[in-house]
Amino acid sequence: MQVFKFGGASVKDAESIKNVATIISKYKDQELLVVVSAIGKTTDKLEEVTKNYVNQSGDPFVYLNAVKDNHFNIVKELFETEDHPVFDEIANCFVEVEWILEEEPQDSVDYLFDQIVSLGEILSSKILAAYCQLTHINAKWVDARDYILTDNTFTEANVDWEKTEDKIRRDIPFILDEHVVITQGFIGSTSENFTTTLGREGSDYSAAIFASCLNVEDITIWKDVPGVLNADPKWFDQTELIPELSYTDAIELTYYGATVIHPKTIKPLQNKKITLNVRSFIHPEETGTKIRTTNQTLPVPSFIFKVNQVFVNIQPRDFSFIVEDNLSHIFNLFHQNRIKINMMHNSAISFSVSIDDTGENVWKLMEDLEKRYKVSVASGLELITIRYYNQQTLDRVLVNKEIIRELKDSYTCQMLVKNIDE
Repeated sequence: MQVFKFGGASVKDAESIKNVATIISKYKDQELLVVVSAIGKTTDKLEEVTKNYVNQSGDPFVYLNAVKDNHFNIVKELFETEDHPVFDEIANCFVEVEWILEEEPQDSVDYLFDQIVSLGEILSSKILAAYCQLTHINAKWVDARDYILTDNTFTEANVDWEKTEDKIRRDIPFILDEHVVITQGFIGSTSENFTTTLGREGSDYSAAIFASCLNVEDITIWKDVPGVLNADPKWFDQTELIPELSYTDAIELTYYGATVIHPKTIKPLQNKKITLNVRSFIHPEETGTKIRTTNQTLPVPSFIFKVNQVFVNIQPRDFSFIVEDNLSHIFNLFHQNRIKINMMHNSAISFSVSIDDTGENVWKLMEDLEKRYKVSVASGLELITIRYYNQQTLDRVLVNKEIIRELKDSYTCQMLVKNIDE
């Protein structure tokens, strides 16, 4: 029994969906569950639909119709006739969102986000399942919301593991006896049957949930890269494939911002000692990277770059020490504003952090902090993290850079920097 996960880039157009179906066909005689993300940039476009609808700042139907046109163009290219049932299925999915948009917004922003943005995964999975069936793969579309059960924390739902595991184990193995299961990443549902989402890039997590509940031996995440690389190709012309990675190093890399694996993904797999394969859907014959229990350390230094960083320095107004009470209050404000800390440092009279510049909620955080503290802010910075660093790697990334803050331990170096010419 295996679990595959295909991201948005792997199903971005008709040819990509055909390629995914070809990969699935090679495993169609095995027990296989496939998790799929929304097509291409669909999630971003549906976020625009939600934003325009909630703020009443534009016509949300303009963005929704663009999503609709893109999906129908893909379906027309995949299927020989518009009489195929998938056309009606896709149309009905859009109707459900159109009903929401025709009413004045009354529910919370997070609730509306989940009801609208979740459309992307429903569409992509229906299209993939239908095309697999067309190509003689005995595929069955399964609604992940019937199996991944969560609380009511919309946009960042917490999984009810006991109920989820019970439902998955009770039903899914029987379906897998006869079908390749095609289901969705990113989404779940509450006890009241409201759709929830598991956080951005949550499709990897969905695949890990199914894999853990089904006790599979391994899970494969198919990417547009050869596997886990020691650096993002956007930043380095020359990168190296890491053929094997421990769970510990994988968790460290995701914590510091590596985007190959979603941070929540590792834990349920490590608990069950399930091997995670990261492979290329462009070159599916290559083995990629294996993440599993191993004492092997990273064979090469790994680099993680995060741009658009904001450096926030916080001091008590009366120049007193930063103590546990201050830190508890500060961390609570970060939590309330849903802001993740990428790097932090504290001294006797100050606490400083690096955070992503996510817009309005950052400045709302500043307002909250300034009620009790002196706050200084610098933006437009970069955060460079090197796992298993040495002096050569430090020199390599600091050309024309000035260090604003630096943290080091035995294995990891973090440097918040700005360009010298700015």
